[in-house]
Amino acid sequence: MFGAAMFEDAKEPRTLYDKHIDSHTIRELDEHGHVLLYIDRQVANEYTSPQAFSGLREARRKVRRPSATLGVVDHVNPTSPSRTAEVADAGGARQVSYFGQNCAEFGIELFDILDGRQGIEHVVAPEQGFILPGMVIAAGDSHTTTYGALGAFGFGIGTSEIEHLLATQTLVYKKLKAMRVVVDGALAPAVTSKDVIMALIGRIGASGASGYAIEFCGSAIDAMSVEARMTICNMAVEAGARGAFMAPDDKVYAYLADKPRAPKGEMWTRALAQWRELYSDPGAHFDRVVTLDAGELGPMVTWGTSPDQVVSIDGSVPDPQKEPDLLKRGDMQRALRYMALEPGTRLDTVPITHAFIGSCTNSRIEDLRSAAKVLRGRKVAGHVRAMIVPGSTLVKRQAEEEGLAQQFIDAGFEWRQSGCSMCLAMNDDVLAPGDRCASSTNRNFEGRQGAGARTHLMSPAMVAAAAIAGRLADVREDDRADLED
Repeated sequence: MFGAAMFEDAKEPRTLYDKHIDSHTIRELDEHGHVLLYIDRQVANEYTSPQAFSGLREARRKVRRPSATLGVVDHVNPTSPSRTAEVADAGGARQVSYFGQNCAEFGIELFDILDGRQGIEHVVAPEQGFILPGMVIAAGDSHTTTYGALGAFGFGIGTSEIEHLLATQTLVYKKLKAMRVVVDGALAPAVTSKDVIMALIGRIGASGASGYAIEFCGSAIDAMSVEARMTICNMAVEAGARGAFMAPDDKVYAYLADKPRAPKGEMWTRALAQWRELYSDPGAHFDRVVTLDAGELGPMVTWGTSPDQVVSIDGSVPDPQKEPDLLKRGDMQRALRYMALEPGTRLDTVPITHAFIGSCTNSRIEDLRSAAKVLRGRKVAGHVRAMIVPGSTLVKRQAEEEGLAQQFIDAGFEWRQSGCSMCLAMNDDVLAPGDRCASSTNRNFEGRQGAGARTHLMSPAMVAAAAIAGRLADVREDDRADLED
């Protein structure tokens, strides 16, 4: 947490990104933008950390600040309806066991499979108040960008960097360029933050933000809930961004106020005064500015095998022959072969076999509420297997207390335990070749949900609509589709 005193000597207007990096820079390393960066906190999981801990052990090093690390089991654990600590896959079981051993040996707090706070790391860390405005967070998962919704700066790192971070609480970091994305206007009913970020990715491309940190702003962003903003920051990485965030506001402070690890009493008052200084200065330079009109957006659906291969649900599969860029044309042709789709096919006629609501993108309580509105009193199509995997055990419990879980079950959805699940198919939740899934996840790469499986990305409400229709469907056809984020 860093306040105005740290910025008073600045001569030039600075972006929020500049303020995060400058306030955490221990020293500059060269003239190419490399700095030694202090990291406030990190989140570790069982899948990306084993080699890092092994490296520490072999070098006889300790973890520099064990209290700055939170360990969460989320990638390979089963999400079957009845919670069990048994992991069927031998490799996954070893990862979970070794992670527990490492956390115990190095003094790191662990939310294991049976912990009442367990869940997907990017859901768990914010709901515990582990992430606070002004912090710089790093973790071995690319969707660490999620934390930008709280006014923090989060980014993913590799295994060797995890080891360095655990040992020193620092990283060698290369400063990025700054991009501002302005989203003004009001979203139409049934259009969500997921549609905003998918529309942006479609506009600038899967590498359009490579080398940038994105700051989102505008009246549409201001109107969103904190959980909706998390969805946007989470998927910014699918445009190539190494970081994404919004300036914190009263909604963020209200979200954090009752979190277990948020500051209390006088510490809260002091922290709040500092957080209110976290914004881009008027006149600060951005290397690129992109604008979106929220009112022009509709519910988005991917048709291909990259998040930027996306159109509105009332659109059709594009024709590669109309693409002048030869490389893009080739990518489109490959995607259509994999997805078994023909140019000109209306998306709302494409049948599905599976529907999945979950992932660090869209598995929070607001996501489940929006899906429940669509499902109330209806049934999943007979040929569709539908699953809901809450983002955390706390989200699961809240959904059960609100009656949402019973609505899902009555509609024909499987109500499961928390974890990454079918987002990346590392446990038993795997699609078969040829299966086609309406999914609230973040990536639709070839084989992402199972070898030969086909994934269409969309919002949770859109997944619910598809599950009922048995095909990709426009949630706006539902007269109850007042599904604000």
